Amino acid sequence: MNKRELADAVAAQVGRPRAEVAATVDAVFATITAALARGEKVAISGFGNFDSRRVAERLGRNPRTGETVTVPARTSARFKAGAGLKSALTG
Repeated sequence: MNKRELADAVAAQVGRPRAEVAATVDAVFATITAALARGEKVAISGFGNFDSRRVAERLGRNPRTGETVTVPARTSARFKAGAGLKSALTG
């Protein structure tokens, strides 16, 4: 399911225009992204937790040449499913 399909499904479920729901979905994603960029954790009860983790610089290997290269440090987003989501997936 992509973002448009998500907006369509939510619009059908709540009975609102797709454009209105699409703007809301965009706002939710933008808010989560901004919070993660600030280093905050986003916890949605029954669904899961989003957080960002700092990945340290490390040595890697170029698979084509075998040369050792330095992989720079970066920040990575992480999602951990909550109990409600886990139970919905396991049946």
